[in-house]
Amino acid sequence: MNATVMDNQHLTAADRCDRCGAQAYLRVILASGGELLFCAHHARKHEDKLRQVALRIHDETSRIG
Repeated sequence: MNATVMDNQHLTAADRCDRCGAQAYLRVILASGGELLFCAHHARKHEDKLRQVALRIHDETSRIG
């Protein structure tokens, strides 16, 4: 998944996926003002829907090695 917009707030090991609790590598800022965090798996799984509702997407999946 490519980032729509990058921001300067890096995700850490303490940031966890809202879906499964794994380490989050993607932060979605919603147009409604909320925020969601996703692991790479769930970010890919829900990519199309996230792009529809996101104001910004911060993607750090490139850190996975």
